[in-house]
Amino acid sequence: MIPWLENNTPFPDVNTALTEEQGAAGLLAAGADLSADRLLDAYRHGIFPWFSEGQPILWWSTDPRMVLATDNFKISDSLLKTLKKIHQDTNWEIRFDSAFEQVMRACAAPRRDGAGTWISEDIVSGYCALHQRGYAHSSEVWFKGELVGGAYGVCIGQMFYGESMFARVSNASKVALSHLVFFLRLHGVKMIDCQQETAHLASLGAKPIPRSEFLRWIKIATAMPEIAEWKPLDTIEVH
Repeated sequence: MIPWLENNTPFPDVNTALTEEQGAAGLLAAGADLSADRLLDAYRHGIFPWFSEGQPILWWSTDPRMVLATDNFKISDSLLKTLKKIHQDTNWEIRFDSAFEQVMRACAAPRRDGAGTWISEDIVSGYCALHQRGYAHSSEVWFKGELVGGAYGVCIGQMFYGESMFARVSNASKVALSHLVFFLRLHGVKMIDCQQETAHLASLGAKPIPRSEFLRWIKIATAMPEIAEWKPLDTIEVH
């Protein structure tokens, strides 16, 4: 059993999260709300919400934790060609935070296989509130004035927590991620939380680390000063 949280109930110790043997690796608690304060408290403690429509709010803290060291980000040859093309073509534009809710809703849209995502209206409302307070950010790819790709997540101090990406044209989500990674690297952010292990994330350079190591790092990183200005780099130098 996992504890049920009321709106004023603190999170339990993450070490009490269920294990794989218990059938739901990383599941910590259920209930509470998705207010900006609750979400900030969750991220500072290595906890994130993840649930489907019709379920209560479920809170997770996975072990191991999938993370991407910004210095280890891998750019494939095809992505490199796309980045060079975009930087030479004025029809393309990279923006940060110009259409945060639009990015979230694009990430929530059904995929090509027809499957929906876990990004519900409550999730959109909660993260838009975080965005209004300066903690949630979007990296956006625009082509001829149309949003064609993006990524969003939460940044506290020098820790970025990746949430989701989308692409309407080939490689657009990876372009958004690339600009985000290089921006974060420039501002001293050394790690991006990817939450759960997938082959796609591993192909970009992400690796699993013990939850205890992740928690030690975020305690330091979230106490650092916030990034003052979110403005994408004109170009990113890839060697």
